[in-house]
Amino acid sequence: MLILGIDTSGHTASAAICSEEAVLAQTSVVTRLTHSQIILPMCSRIMKEADVSFKDIDCIAAAIGPGSYTGLRIGISAVKGICFANGCKCAGISTLEALAYNFRGLKAEVCCVMHARQELVYNANFIIDGLKVTRLCEDRIIPAADLAAELSGKHGVYAVGDYAKELCEKYADNLLPAPPQLCLQQASSLCYAAFDGEMMTADSLEPDYLQITKAEKDLLEKNK
Repeated sequence: MLILGIDTSGHTASAAICSEEAVLAQTSVVTRLTHSQIILPMCSRIMKEADVSFKDIDCIAAAIGPGSYTGLRIGISAVKGICFANGCKCAGISTLEALAYNFRGLKAEVCCVMHARQELVYNANFIIDGLKVTRLCEDRIIPAADLAAELSGKHGVYAVGDYAKELCEKYADNLLPAPPQLCLQQASSLCYAAFDGEMMTADSLEPDYLQITKAEKDLLEKNK
């Protein structure tokens, strides 16, 4: 079984092709370009390098959030289009859960944390015991100080995500920041989360922003 993973949830754009046993190809780029400019060329390149075509792909995994509203829409739209055109299944994976899968194969507790706005963060915590990744809480939006207080009595917990360094430096010096090669989104981790999850049809794939969009906020303010 082959899974193509596409992650456009943050500054990193990442694509990977994985089997159950191996990462066949992967590329990740931290870029100022919009994900719409680079993600499909990235997919074409790694498929050529892995010598596979869309007819060989059984499932396409997409990061569904939290993360950049625009980035998520771009990635999910790309996955829907590919699935509709090729008749394959897809899998919607939490960005935070995929970050935890960066540590799959190790034994660790992981605090996945991404910047939301101001002093708020997106967070979910996981226990990794070898190949098993167990969720400790649902994805949520929480003040960084409150998250640090929850974790204040713990040691040996890794912080991973785009706010990991800031969380450790400003709020929770008892946490261990993930090393750079494990700290940000990797499409291969998305693929392995999909292997452990459930597949769906493309018309069921939707983003999970965890907070309302700016347009919705503006509308609420206008209607007050």
